Amino acid sequence: MNYNDALAYIDSLQVHKIKLGLDSMRSFLDRVGSPEKKLRFVHVAGTNGKGSVSATLTAILQRAGYRVGLYTSPHLSDVRERFRIGDEYISQEEFSRLATKIRGILEPEKITYFEFCTALALLWFVEKDLDLVIMETGLGGRLDATNVILPLISVITSISMDHEAYLGTTLTAVAGEKAGIIKEGIPVISSAIAPEAAAVIKETCRQRRAPLYQFRRDFDFLEQEQGGWRWQGKCPAIIGDHADLHCALKGQYQRQNASVAIAAATLLGTLGYLVSASALREGLQKVHWPGRMEYFRLARTERRVLAENEGGGDESRWYLLDGAHNPDGVKKLAESLLAEFKDRRLICVWGAMSDKDVRSALGHIAPIVDILILTRPPGDRSASPEQLLACLDPQEQAKGVCIASITDAVLKAEEISGPDDLIVVAGSLYLVGAVRYFLRGGLVANG
Repeated sequence: MNYNDALAYIDSLQVHKIKLGLDSMRSFLDRVGSPEKKLRFVHVAGTNGKGSVSATLTAILQRAGYRVGLYTSPHLSDVRERFRIGDEYISQEEFSRLATKIRGILEPEKITYFEFCTALALLWFVEKDLDLVIMETGLGGRLDATNVILPLISVITSISMDHEAYLGTTLTAVAGEKAGIIKEGIPVISSAIAPEAAAVIKETCRQRRAPLYQFRRDFDFLEQEQGGWRWQGKCPAIIGDHADLHCALKGQYQRQNASVAIAAATLLGTLGYLVSASALREGLQKVHWPGRMEYFRLARTERRVLAENEGGGDESRWYLLDGAHNPDGVKKLAESLLAEFKDRRLICVWGAMSDKDVRSALGHIAPIVDILILTRPPGDRSASPEQLLACLDPQEQAKGVCIASITDAVLKAEEISGPDDLIVVAGSLYLVGAVRYFLRGGLVANG
């Protein structure tokens, strides 16, 4: 298959909806020589923050001189964003070759889209002579396709309600699924501090004799002046003190995610992956995670087109793109907007999936923005603008503007905003991906 053929083939696998279980992955990997047994991993699960932690840890280890693979999901604009080594994505040629190999071995058997991508990632990484692979779960943990690996360290980020149809309707049940990545004797770094979730993580670690390093208890961060902060590791395996740290990723909550990444990097040091203080500091400052509190300035679309075609002006707008899509993630986005952009007029372009807790999420974002442009993300699960409007509290509905077309929604936001205002795009990663592609083009840049 060429690249377009490969894309068409894996897109056809989307008809095989989410399927939790490891049998298909284990069966396929056995047939191709068990690549997962030839790699060293850090396995990352959680509801919010797992992508940021994975990207930050990758940046730190890369600056320390290691060749690190990174597997994440979902992608924003191009499926190849899921597969990285350092700052380089998998090439179209490599993707096509491995996709053809997988299809040839499987036919006529079918696996899900996520299983296919996970298998492709493992096959690619095993070819590349890597020091380490950071592997993010797709959904849950216990039955997630990535849970075929045996990691050096397991990382569990914050846990909140999401994907209830698959993971359970209580925080205890969701935490139990995430805790499924904990392996016998393998150390765990966790920032799941909600009491119900923390209790599950702690008990699972006890049962599996897995050392647990808990945020707030065993490591923490402290605010400092001039916007910096200090990380402190408080127990022998992760002892350390790093002051005057700064994150490239915006958002107050990113300090918690960065703290988890530092704890993981420090613990990896006991396993031979030594990271200097300068590499750690530079990694924090260089990490780039598109679509997550991503802040940039860009010429207005109409002006940009005019400039390209006729050498016209460059009147610009400020954008912040964030994939927050569940109530906890949106709450953190709202807190960050209030802390970092409190004097700015906020125009929000919002879209969401209809199976999410839309009412709670909008309850966090609607009160703090000036105008709320409701649109429809790609996908058959997406809610209509009118459905979103109906979920707003009555006093907030006057802020709502319904525009189904994503392109028209962005153009409207540019039209009614000024050069000092902030256009916030949030509510769904599918929406963020579509807007980012419209604004900036194809495969996302890595900074």
